[in-house]
Amino acid sequence: MFEFFKKKKKEEVTEEVTEEVVQEQEETVPEAVAETVPVEETEPEAEEEVIEETQPEPEEQPAPKKGWFARLKDGLTKTRDNFVAGMDSLFSNEDKIDDDFYDELEETLILGDIGVHTTDAILEKLKDAVKHEHIKKCSDCREFLIKTIKEEMATGETAYEFENRQSVVFVIGVNGVGKTTSIGKLASHLKSQGKRVILAAADTFRAAAGSQLEEWSHRAGVEMIGGVEGQDPSSVLYDAVSAAKARNADVLLVDTAGRLHNKKNLMEELKKMNRIIDKAFPDAHRENLIVLDASTGQNAMMQAKEFGEVADLTGIILTKMDGTAKGGIAIAITSELKIPVKYIGVGEKIEDLQKFNSDSFVDALFDVTPSEDEVND
Repeated sequence: MFEFFKKKKKEEVTEEVTEEVVQEQEETVPEAVAETVPVEETEPEAEEEVIEETQPEPEEQPAPKKGWFARLKDGLTKTRDNFVAGMDSLFSNEDKIDDDFYDELEETLILGDIGVHTTDAILEKLKDAVKHEHIKKCSDCREFLIKTIKEEMATGETAYEFENRQSVVFVIGVNGVGKTTSIGKLASHLKSQGKRVILAAADTFRAAAGSQLEEWSHRAGVEMIGGVEGQDPSSVLYDAVSAAKARNADVLLVDTAGRLHNKKNLMEELKKMNRIIDKAFPDAHRENLIVLDASTGQNAMMQAKEFGEVADLTGIILTKMDGTAKGGIAIAITSELKIPVKYIGVGEKIEDLQKFNSDSFVDALFDVTPSEDEVND
C-alpha cells in the first residue's frame, strides 16, 4: 500500500517535471525559430551566387574556324621566319643600293631555297628596275620584289580548265610525298564543287596503296575502282575508264606508281596507260599533276626534273608546306621549270588542300595584308 502511494507520488513528480520541460521548450522555440529565420533568408542568395559561378565558360565554345588565308599564313610561318625576316632587315635599311646590298640579298634568297637560277633572275630584274625606275633606297626594293615573285608564280587563266571539263588526271610522284593523300583531298575538293569523281587505284606495286586510297575514297565520298597487288596498272585503268564513261563522271583521278629508280620502266608504263586513254577515252581532257614534298627543298626540284623527262607535267601539288622552312622551293620550281603550282597543302585535314593563288601565297609569305578580292578568291 505504501508502495502504491510512493508510485503515485513519483508519477506526479514526473508529470510536473514533464510540464516544466514542455514549458521551457515552448518558451525556447520562438527564439530558435527567430534565430533560424535569417539563415533561411540567406540560403537563396548563396544559391544564386553559386549559379552565377557555374555559368558556361566562354572557352568551352568551339573556336571560330580560320579562313584559308589565315591557315596559309600560319603554314608559312617557318619559311617566313627562315628567310623573309632576313630580307626585311635588308629592306628596312635606308642606305643607298650598292653591291653589298645585292650580295646580302642573293645570299638570303639562296639560303631560302629559292635556288641559284631563280635568284639570278630576280636580281637581274631588280637591278633593271633600280636603273630605269629610279629606285634609290634599299627600303624601296621590298614592294618590287613581292611584285616580281607574284608574276613568276602566276598560274595562268587555263590552269584549272580540267575542273570544268570531263578529264583524266594522272597523279604521279615518289612514294612518301603524300601522293595518295593528295588524291583523296583533291577528290573532296572537286566533289564540293558538285563534280562526280572516280578514283583509279593504279599504283599496284606499293603494298597497301589500294587500301589507303580506298579509305580516302570513303572520306571524300567518292567511288574507287581498284585491283589487287601486283596487277597490271593498265588493266585497272581500263576498268576505271569504263566505269567513268558508264557513270558519266566529270573527273577520273588516277593514282600511279612512284618508282623513279627505274625511269625506263616508269616511262613504258605511263606510255601504255596513255595509249589506253587515247583509245578508250579520246575526248577526255588530260592532266599530269606531280606531287612534291616542300620539306625536301631542292630534292623536290630534282624529282620534278626527273619525272618531267618521262611525263608531260602540267601542274604541281605542293604538300607539307606547314611543317617546313623550305617553302621558297615553290618559287624556284615555278620559275625554273615553268610548271605552275596548282594546289598547295598546309595541313592534315581534308580541306587543307586548296587551289594555289600566287598573290595570296606571296602576301602570306611576306606578311602583307591581302585585298578583299584575294581573300575571297
